[in-house]
Amino acid sequence: MPIRLNDILDTTRADVAERAASRPLESLQEVVSERGAPRNFFAAVSTGQGPGGVNVIAELKRQSPSAGVIREGMDPVAIALQYEQAGAVALSVLTDNRWFGGSLDDLAIVRNAVGLPVLQKDFMVDPWQIWEARAGGADAILLIAEALPEGQLVDMLILAQELQLTALVEVHDVENLLMIRRHVGFPHPGYMLLGINNRNLTTMKTDVSHGLRMTELVDEHLDILVAESGISSRADIDRFRRHGVSRFLIGESLLSADDPGAALRSLLGTPWP
Repeated sequence: MPIRLNDILDTTRADVAERAASRPLESLQEVVSERGAPRNFFAAVSTGQGPGGVNVIAELKRQSPSAGVIREGMDPVAIALQYEQAGAVALSVLTDNRWFGGSLDDLAIVRNAVGLPVLQKDFMVDPWQIWEARAGGADAILLIAEALPEGQLVDMLILAQELQLTALVEVHDVENLLMIRRHVGFPHPGYMLLGINNRNLTTMKTDVSHGLRMTELVDEHLDILVAESGISSRADIDRFRRHGVSRFLIGESLLSADDPGAALRSLLGTPWP
């Protein structure tokens, strides 16, 4: 039986409770008070100058519940530098350990090595995690509509903005997209991006056509729309661009290539230096 979103959320809640017990909120707040401002992830993705007008958030992850091991022995810094040189406008780092083999240490060393803003990709179920993300050096966080009640999601959007973090709010189902559409730009239009995940988090199956159909419901928000999951070829990118979408989060197809940087250059048409 495939791993489902609820399985991941159950283990995440238990893990967060354990981490929060050993690291009180007050200690995170103290670290945050001494940190400088995050890099502007929103601007990099929404108005960045990616090659040929294509803005890619390039992802780093070792494994996933749907694909298993993607890149054994991954060197996060080496790949992050390849992505930066190949034309990515931002990076995404998986920090979930149980299911994706990541950690906040991965995020910290990647952010220290590059000049790009970095998204902490994890399953946010508690406001404590947003403080942890900010203390750990994240410039942006992921909020999954299918994982959060509407009221809690709104509260977490407010906290993220207060901590100067961009929130990439991800949806898959039409019902959740219609719900999120009411909150686009809240609490401040410069802190929220909208992601459409082509992966069904119940079945873990990916269908790029799903995202293309969903764009019809958010024509007025294409300037902040990010297509996620299943983007593996220039043809995929061109299909979305014909629908007005030019921002993408891409990971698995890059990381499964022998040379992730070269794979990104190929997708973007980036000339070699």
